[in-house]
Amino acid sequence: MAVLNVATDGVSGLPYHRRQYLLATDGRSLDKTSAIDELRAFLERHPRLFVLTGAGVSTGSGIPEYRDERGEWKRPAPVQYQDFVKREHTRQRYWARSLVGWRWFTRAEPNSCHYTLADWEHSGRIEQLVTQNVDRLHQRAGSQAAIDLHGRLDRITCLDCGTRIERDGFQQQLIDDNPEFAERTADIAPDGDAYLENVDFSRFRVPPCPACGGMLKPDVVFFGETIPKARVDAAVAALHRADALLVIGSSLMVYSGFRFCRIAAENDIPIAAINPGRTRADDLIGVKVERRFEDALPYLQDAPTGT
Repeated sequence: MAVLNVATDGVSGLPYHRRQYLLATDGRSLDKTSAIDELRAFLERHPRLFVLTGAGVSTGSGIPEYRDERGEWKRPAPVQYQDFVKREHTRQRYWARSLVGWRWFTRAEPNSCHYTLADWEHSGRIEQLVTQNVDRLHQRAGSQAAIDLHGRLDRITCLDCGTRIERDGFQQQLIDDNPEFAERTADIAPDGDAYLENVDFSRFRVPPCPACGGMLKPDVVFFGETIPKARVDAAVAALHRADALLVIGSSLMVYSGFRFCRIAAENDIPIAAINPGRTRADDLIGVKVERRFEDALPYLQDAPTGT
């Protein structure tokens, strides 16, 4: 639906002070002004974009997303950091499911979303690309300067000595130590996970750090874990250099992504979003296209780039 926000939204009574244009699912705007036209004008006015991407840009590559279009969990919430570091059973369960899921995760290929953003970066339209995804598909599509806000799943880190190892080699060690899990199949889940139900994980062997014998963890930020300060600071500095924020494929339900909308709003940096559903920042967004990015792309291919 299209909503004209003058003083309040008419439902919650919250002041919006801006107008949202939502694109109908058949490609036609329900407002007199097309949401796509508004987005094209937004791109023309703001040639130095800070782009924040979420799980929605990788669903076209076969990687499931955690949340539905209402921003609610589609499936049980993922592992929590404290559970991982404190409970051996949680680590056994995580790595057993990851052993099975890694096979399909490595087969995911970049899609038109990733390639388009790489092209935009190369042409100078993007000041900074920040992704909440851990799949490295932006880099594989050619993006050179993307910040992996939540880390990268293709690398393992030791929580005791800081040693980092490649996941491919660790995967083979998991298989060698747990051959009974190597042939298992399961439905895929987000971020290289797999649904293994009614399985006894108590005998699953988790290899220790090869350098110090310490605890190994994927080099990603788990729920309940803090993002490294230097990474956040670099992203925030880039946001201040940009002239607008464009959110693509994220519900912004976790604060790590939502914070950039808060900072942008506090500093009068315009915000646009392309996302097929509710976001946590809907009251801060000036232009919103309720579509998947790949579905909106045909309308944006000849969009002016600004100067």
